[in-house]
Amino acid sequence: MVAEVLIPLALDQTYSYRLPKGLEVAPGDSVAVPLGPRDVVGVVWETTTSASGGNLKAVIGRIDAPPLSQALRDFVDWVARYTLAPRGMVLKMALRLPDEERSERITIGVRLTDKRPERMTPARIKVIAAAEGGLLHTKRELAELAGVSVAVIDGLIDEEVLLTEAIAAKPVALPPDPDHHQPILSAEQKAVADVLVAQVRAHEFKTSLLEGVTGSGKTEVYFEAIAEAIRQGRQALVMVPEIALTAQFLDRFTKRFGVRPVEWHSGITGRKRERTLAAIASGDAKVVAGARSALFLPYANLGLIVLDEEHEAAYKQEDGVHYHARDMAVVRGRFESCPVILASATPSLESRVNAEQGRYAHLRLPERFGGRALPDLAAIDMRVDAPVRGKFLSPKLVTEMRATIERGEQVLLYLNRRGYAPLTLCRDCGHRFQCPDCTAWLVEHRFRRALMCHHCGHLERKPDACPACGAEDSLTACGPGVERIAEEVAEIFPDARRIVLSSDMPGGTERLRRELDAVAQGEFQIIIGTQLVAKGHHFPSLALVGVIDADLGLSSADPRAAERTFQLLQQVTGRAGRAETAGRGLMQTFQPDHPVMKAILSGDSERFYAEEIALRRAAGLPPFGRLAALVVSGTDRAEAEAYGRALARAAEAPPDIQVLGPAEAPIAMIRGRHRFRLLVKTPRAFDMQAYIRAWIARAPKPRGSVKVGIDIDPQSFL
Repeated sequence: MVAEVLIPLALDQTYSYRLPKGLEVAPGDSVAVPLGPRDVVGVVWETTTSASGGNLKAVIGRIDAPPLSQALRDFVDWVARYTLAPRGMVLKMALRLPDEERSERITIGVRLTDKRPERMTPARIKVIAAAEGGLLHTKRELAELAGVSVAVIDGLIDEEVLLTEAIAAKPVALPPDPDHHQPILSAEQKAVADVLVAQVRAHEFKTSLLEGVTGSGKTEVYFEAIAEAIRQGRQALVMVPEIALTAQFLDRFTKRFGVRPVEWHSGITGRKRERTLAAIASGDAKVVAGARSALFLPYANLGLIVLDEEHEAAYKQEDGVHYHARDMAVVRGRFESCPVILASATPSLESRVNAEQGRYAHLRLPERFGGRALPDLAAIDMRVDAPVRGKFLSPKLVTEMRATIERGEQVLLYLNRRGYAPLTLCRDCGHRFQCPDCTAWLVEHRFRRALMCHHCGHLERKPDACPACGAEDSLTACGPGVERIAEEVAEIFPDARRIVLSSDMPGGTERLRRELDAVAQGEFQIIIGTQLVAKGHHFPSLALVGVIDADLGLSSADPRAAERTFQLLQQVTGRAGRAETAGRGLMQTFQPDHPVMKAILSGDSERFYAEEIALRRAAGLPPFGRLAALVVSGTDRAEAEAYGRALARAAEAPPDIQVLGPAEAPIAMIRGRHRFRLLVKTPRAFDMQAYIRAWIARAPKPRGSVKVGIDIDPQSFL
């Protein structure tokens, strides 16, 4: 017997190994095999018989890890073919091995024995009385119960009056109850929910676009589909753009089903990670909530995939294997024969076109739940109503903020720029602070007292004098970030409770979760935030949203610039007026007549989608054509550029195929690597992968530090 083993390295082929007698393995099992001078772990892709198998190296043994199903192995192969990534690198995302170096924290408890202390004190009497009954307590719990210090507990442990035991870890997957709390749905919600429930019952692959305005109750609707999957004993995967920011989603899930879903993210480590994986592989974990990586888990019986906020750019993985989780979720659903729900208030153009052309079912929720009105939106023309020099809040916005706060309601100020200022320069000599490893300005973070590169993480202290000319007190901040807006707010509203919400603030995701919950509880009057505040949060007291720079992003050369700006502004203004409070949105702009601004202000999103789709169709851009980016990088600029030109000469583009470049990337250097981009543009029906595969095969091989990255369906053009 011969096992064809795929190894999670940058390899595109399986390797043949002999199966020794007595070792039983099946396709999908993880095994240890020799590879050159070392032993590695791989996955058996298939087993065959071979007369010459006796000359092969032997499989060392089987690894105790969840097996990969046929559907998951087919999915790995498909993703590799589509993205042109080595199969081994795609397998690396799906292979979950025991983590021996990182252990789960063990909680120690104490239990009362029959032995009594030689010296009895009032404190010890209290502890013994509290511990009666033989229950297991943590030391701190028992000390608080008895009203004594932990030192008293330690003394009784030393005298063997109390026995220490490991407290069993809490189960990672409690069974959700589909009937725990039946929601009251509107007629429109129930009609859509019935369609989704029927799809789950059918056990067939079907993709649906669930489009509903902000506050229409999309989550409650797809919860009904999840409930049906649970009733049928199947599993459901709910994908979210950033699992760390989903505290409100988890609370809503707990209210509906009685327990939290199983979370999957990078913060789960050691034994808990293994137990979580085992629960998913066995089918005990009925509902999993996770980001991109959850798509590659070994589900036992996947019955539903939900992609919340399907338009989010965070679903695209930009390093390693370049893939879009939205598209790959649809593919995984096809291999698992289960329905896929794509939910959004502002769907991507790709999903809208697929729905219009009948590839996806199109389910709509056109009104907010409970008859609540959408926020009133207005533009502030910054050419007419400009702030004073050096400030960024217009007088009209400040007036509205003051009135809102006086009514006891909340204000959200949105600016998609982290830090204090995007550029710091010297007024005397014009010196600009730039990252030494990237072609990017250093962003001032005044809270950290540092200058930081947002591409590579380079950090340096902001000097007191200009490093170029030595002038003191000459460094000035150019442009605003959220920290600078917070400073201006503090000057205007010194007594208001305010908070800055940004992903790079100290404290990590746990702090962000606590702060978002505090905002939802109404503890802050003014919230200043980046795009993370636009990700589906529900703030009941929020009445006014002010967009500081609505034009940010419109001047980009990105073909999706208008679409992304529309989605962001629609989402962030949709945070207002979601409860009993009437909502209002004000957008500061120098381009009030821009089509994106007109579409948002008029509430006519259909017109925006129609015009944007017509422009894409005329230009042959996605979803009516296809794009692929080839990024050549190297530590030596001349070498990288020369290889880019050699690659372009080998393109041999057939008719109707455009190969553009090489051109220096807009961000020409990242982490010390110089970058040149080539762009391939083809008709939709063209086999782009076959063409690029043949192109790379006939091109000269990269040498030295030069590398070529391939990005099918690129989302970033930087």
